[in-house]
Amino acid sequence: MPSKNEVKAAATKVRKPKEAKVAKPKKAKVAAKRKVAEAVKPKKADKARKAEKKGGKSFKPVDMKERAQLLSSVVVYQGPLFRILHDKLIEPGGHPSERDVIRHNGSVVIMAMDTSKSKKNPWIVIERQYRHAANQFLWELPAGKLEPGEDALAGAKRELAEETGYSAKKWKPLVEYYASPGFLGESMKVFLAEGLVAGDARPEEDEKIEFRLVKLSDLLKMIDKGAILDGKTLTSVLLYERKTAGKRKK
Repeated sequence: MPSKNEVKAAATKVRKPKEAKVAKPKKAKVAAKRKVAEAVKPKKADKARKAEKKGGKSFKPVDMKERAQLLSSVVVYQGPLFRILHDKLIEPGGHPSERDVIRHNGSVVIMAMDTSKSKKNPWIVIERQYRHAANQFLWELPAGKLEPGEDALAGAKRELAEETGYSAKKWKPLVEYYASPGFLGESMKVFLAEGLVAGDARPEEDEKIEFRLVKLSDLLKMIDKGAILDGKTLTSVLLYERKTAGKRKK
């Protein structure tokens, strides 16, 4: 039999079991926040899609951080479509300069598409009209100038209806660019228009427009053959082709 002293010594060597550590709730909180964020994102995307279906999105003005210091600006010509200004300025970087600039309210371009038969190869609305500056007839996408202070999307809807009679259920901005920024201040805002609904065209008195629907594949062939010389049409169609080529192959 072990003595009392031996029993006491053995008892002191026995360690009490350690208490289980309770995990701090940091990871749980982080996981919960992620779930909340993931739940919120789709809702915002859904709202954006619904807004786009209802009326489409318009272009946001580009915020230019660096601007020239304008010393003087004189109107040397004022016409119904544009005005020409002679500006004296100091360019960003400190270089003094004088420029003759054509100022314009800006224009909208509409790539109107009928995707009812094929989304991969939609029918595109194009127009043929005489352009005196080019001294020839040109095939182009519908387009037109904006009125002073007019919203770009509203102007695009107006121009499409006036020139072709079509309206569209879905609108989306494609690109904004400057055709010749060396002397021309006109910006071109391009919209995609889908879900076409036919109507009566109301062109202006000086507009003699012939329009038709052409398959995207045929329009690209026209570009390859040099039959499309209009810059806004080349820019819009080729950019759309590049952006959607991968999607159409799937």
